[in-house]
Amino acid sequence: MHLHGTSKIAPEGHLTIAGVSAVSLAQRYGTPLIVYDEQLIRTRMHEYLDPLRASGVAHAVVYACKAFTSVAMCRLAAEEGLWLDVVSAGELHTALTAKVDPSRILMHGNNKTEAELKMAVEARIGLIVVDNFDEIERLAGITAGATERTNVLLRVAPGVDAHTHEYIATGKQDSKFGFDLQSGQVQRAVQVILKHSSLQLVGLHSHIGSQIFDVDGFRVAAERMAALYAQIEREFRASLSILNLGGGLGVRYTEEDMMPPIDRAVAGILDVTQTAFAANGLTLPMIMFEPGRSLVAEAGTTLYSVGSRKDIPSIRSYVAVDGGMTDNPRLALYGARYEACLANRMLAPADKTVSIAGKCCESGDMLIWDAVLPSPEPGDLLAVSCTGAYNYSMASNYNRMARPAVVFVRDGQARLVLRRETLADLISLDVDEEGSHEGP
Repeated sequence: MHLHGTSKIAPEGHLTIAGVSAVSLAQRYGTPLIVYDEQLIRTRMHEYLDPLRASGVAHAVVYACKAFTSVAMCRLAAEEGLWLDVVSAGELHTALTAKVDPSRILMHGNNKTEAELKMAVEARIGLIVVDNFDEIERLAGITAGATERTNVLLRVAPGVDAHTHEYIATGKQDSKFGFDLQSGQVQRAVQVILKHSSLQLVGLHSHIGSQIFDVDGFRVAAERMAALYAQIEREFRASLSILNLGGGLGVRYTEEDMMPPIDRAVAGILDVTQTAFAANGLTLPMIMFEPGRSLVAEAGTTLYSVGSRKDIPSIRSYVAVDGGMTDNPRLALYGARYEACLANRMLAPADKTVSIAGKCCESGDMLIWDAVLPSPEPGDLLAVSCTGAYNYSMASNYNRMARPAVVFVRDGQARLVLRRETLADLISLDVDEEGSHEGP
């Protein structure tokens, strides 16, 4: 398993993260346990911020909370100068509870409810990214008569194929997100927004997908967005000031994944964007990036206790752990691949090929196919790397499994940021059948 960030192997053969033994973490907090390398998160944030600051371009880096959201994570992002991208009342409530400046929050979503839009407007968040015609009218109704305009970005589907998994490609013409550029929807949306005096169109938004390993897709998107920017300013006399390029940079889940350093990729995207705007006779507006996965994925490691084993002669050896698709559904969703190690036996020779199964009642509840490890024994501690994004945030209570605990580690210290769910938590929403029931 590739070691990320501050992860090391201690002399006794234990995995350590930020100077803290994975074995001691499992003993203290139990398993499954998601451990975040806090310093690595901060380092990744600066790999976005530093080239932008060096360029002198007006900019903002916006953390996409969908990757992993908690009060502690929101505070960490704010401490490093990032904005927050929320997509629901729950994410917005978490950000506000963390005391994040509302003016540095933007809201996404292809089906924001009236209640969510009201909540965003009342909180006076910085930007709302409008995604469809229904939403424009809904937002205009909510803000009608307001003394201050609500700033909005227009989400554009630029028709770019980013060569990623179809479930996480969001910039194609056939997408549930944004206004289609090729059919003229964007221009009609601009007209609709401009007729509402309570809305202020301040810029455009484009997101072409996730787990992207080169800047070619961003170059095409930048060229199309620059041309669109020029057209809107020319034909509608709209004064735009922001271009949000979304996120999507890939991370290293396995040795086959090859991604250039973030700071180099950001500098490359900025360069092609500057070129595209110059070609259209425009000065570069404020540039926004919206990273999520690339900030937190590699910082996360999930610890599991090894349980039962099953050998099928000449076919496969299964090793089951005490978690699975309830804390990491990504293999079941889109065939995601991971690397693992035995955190309590890092120096033992890896001589056994096994497949790591979860404990849910689904044949598809697998974490890794064909992992090469020291022969796992019941009670061993399995560490799966790169689980910081779309793991806890996608976790479920299938089979009434409790969600895991989450800890942040830094400089030899661990702090609990999300406690493990209890059995009492699992029935806390149940209504006793002998109790009273409210009618419809």
